[in-house]
Amino acid sequence: MSAPDLHQRGVADLARALAAREVSAVETAQHFLSRMAARQDLGAFVAVDADATLVQARAADAAIAAGSAGPLAGVPIAHKDIFVTTGWPSTAGSRMLAGYQSPFDATVVRKLGEAGMVTLGKLSCDEFAMGSSNQNVAVPAVGAEQPVPVRNPWDTARVPGGSSGGSAVAVAAGLAPAATGTDTGGSIRQPASFCGITGIKPTYGRASRYGMIAFASSLDQAGPMARSAEDCALLLSAMCGPDPDRDSTSLDRPAEDFSQGLAGSLDGLRIGVPKEFLGDGVAPGVRAAIDAALAEYEKLGAKRVEVSLPRTELAIPVYYIIAAAEASSNLSRFDGVKFGHRASQYKDLAEMYMKTRAEGFGDEVKRRIMIGTYVLSHGYYDAYYLQAQKVRRMIADDFQAAFRDCDVIAGPAAPTVAWAIGAHSDDPVADYLADVFTLPGSLAGLPGLSLPCGFDGGMPVGLQLIGNYFAEGRLLNAAHRFQQATDWHQRTPTGF
Repeated sequence: MSAPDLHQRGVADLARALAAREVSAVETAQHFLSRMAARQDLGAFVAVDADATLVQARAADAAIAAGSAGPLAGVPIAHKDIFVTTGWPSTAGSRMLAGYQSPFDATVVRKLGEAGMVTLGKLSCDEFAMGSSNQNVAVPAVGAEQPVPVRNPWDTARVPGGSSGGSAVAVAAGLAPAATGTDTGGSIRQPASFCGITGIKPTYGRASRYGMIAFASSLDQAGPMARSAEDCALLLSAMCGPDPDRDSTSLDRPAEDFSQGLAGSLDGLRIGVPKEFLGDGVAPGVRAAIDAALAEYEKLGAKRVEVSLPRTELAIPVYYIIAAAEASSNLSRFDGVKFGHRASQYKDLAEMYMKTRAEGFGDEVKRRIMIGTYVLSHGYYDAYYLQAQKVRRMIADDFQAAFRDCDVIAGPAAPTVAWAIGAHSDDPVADYLADVFTLPGSLAGLPGLSLPCGFDGGMPVGLQLIGNYFAEGRLLNAAHRFQQATDWHQRTPTGF
């Protein structure tokens, strides 16, 4: 395997080549570090430490030589900067945590490290994972003096999606074969769609939230992003598993090998297509790509059935009430007392709190904290927060009704392709509306996957597949069989 080919290989291919000693982990790491340095203009990375990466790579080579290596030994990965990691800055994209280094690893980071993966660096994200475009960044990217938005490699004038935009760009541009992401309301699936890669959010509680800087505790979930469903299956197998001693939301469900059922037949698979997912708000080019993908599934033996998720539009107000309420609670810990930023000048404790938060939080974070504080306040809790929780249960019930008639639910991951950087700067609600098809599954805690299925105006379109609880294997099987029959996931941006 020649060095120029390394970034064109996925996780599965690299793992096989490294295990067979066709290429070394050090050579692989050096190749990706070189690509990362050459494409700092994309703004994907916020922290890189070549020495630390090569130390891990040499350890992986030694383990492979000794026959004691993990299943993903030597395969590089980069982590969204929402996961704390020892030896690396962990900022959540915020000035509030500028310079913070964690004394421990997030469980997801630890598990992937135990599988033998080599860390390339930390990836840019919307501040505290709040955003749909990766423009709400307060930490400078590597090579930049000031914070910059992450740029989509398919068109650098466009957003990559968010909040895991740095993760999606790193994979799409061949700067890393895999990346971790988090999905609160669509932050794995939407950027995967915008950047033409594959990403999966597992069932809520499948992957430990320990060490994942919290945004909305009842919604946040970790997941992998890579080129293909096969790659995501390997990564998800390593990431998931119970963690009850550290995370009270972790499910007591054993880890699974999600790659085992990838090749299963799709004969008789019932694919439910909600009429609400293909309405007037979907761009014609996006709809055409989704229809073509569904036709391909029918060729593979699946059956298309119409279902309904009648409360789809209600997911937006419900999510932005519940998520903001939980954010206002979670982010109250950042007060300048124990860790993180502290204002340099203040007269008393109250002023220290106010100045610290005014300086440390960005506009979008402040907006959501204020909304969350409002809906939890006396006189409004019953009218807003409690009502939102009731509708959330109804949305979950809608999915269960739909799954009586189908095995998986399909539709667009987003109603449009990626928009221009700055296009929504004066209208944050426009960003919120981009998550209309990913929010319902998140509110219900269901697994969801986005895979490339076509283009609209030269920009990637993602097909979203949603499964019932613990149906990650079925989703990955359906995605893998589609990717065996098509080459959308193998397309790369010009010059990458």
